[in-house]
Amino acid sequence: MKTALTIAGSDSCGGAGIQADIKTMTMNGVYAMSAITALTAQNTTGVTGIMEASPAFLAEQIDDIFTDIRPDAVKIGMVSSADLIRTIADRLKFYHAEKIVLDPVMVATSGAKLISEDAIAVLEKELLPLADIATPNIPEAEVLAEMKIQKPQDMIEAAKKINKKYGCAVLCKGGHNLNDANDLLYADHAYIWFNGKHIDNPNTHGTGCTLSSAIAANLAKGFSMNTSVERAKAYISGALGAMLDLGKGSGPMNHAFDLQGEFAKEHKA
Repeated sequence: MKTALTIAGSDSCGGAGIQADIKTMTMNGVYAMSAITALTAQNTTGVTGIMEASPAFLAEQIDDIFTDIRPDAVKIGMVSSADLIRTIADRLKFYHAEKIVLDPVMVATSGAKLISEDAIAVLEKELLPLADIATPNIPEAEVLAEMKIQKPQDMIEAAKKINKKYGCAVLCKGGHNLNDANDLLYADHAYIWFNGKHIDNPNTHGTGCTLSSAIAANLAKGFSMNTSVERAKAYISGALGAMLDLGKGSGPMNHAFDLQGEFAKEHKA
């Protein structure tokens, strides 16, 4: 069985972060492992508290994973401090990690910065050059490409700039009132659009985590970059299309929409 590691924060309500990553990787047929960067107290209405892991403890988690069950792919999610980013880069370089998917969580949908300027600088210097693919949303791609994105052609130009600067493939995700569910993959001096169907579901908590984890799972199994993105897009469409409705805010998707079998059966009164 192929294996994948997620390095990210814990989401106590289970819709994003480590919890979404493990569910996604499991449903996409790989054995999931985790190195937790932070604990969060949150639900579908917002985050009320964050407690970061120390750099030393994060390094210990990564060391223990690589020295026992080596991951076939690595997904990196939200990391809020420069020291933790340096720790991740150091350990991944030490173990010559392969098939690294970086979800550069920096900017909220509202446009608010989620991590400090110095952490962004370290992310750009240390982690992006290690990644095989980065999956920025529109605001994050604007930061990395240092340009405004207002039309589909701008997505292509931004992805090209990011690719040239950092050397990784780039999946520039649509949304944010631009291109809706259509994503742009730029790799090997070429681009391809992955058109998604619009799903009228307000419960989109954890979509970025889920997409990047599904890409990592498929890369771990040996699929090409294009096929991994295509399969990840199909998976997230299924999870959104299941129309799970939990919580008072923007709720989670049904990661287990395709789960069948004896142990998934519901109780019948």
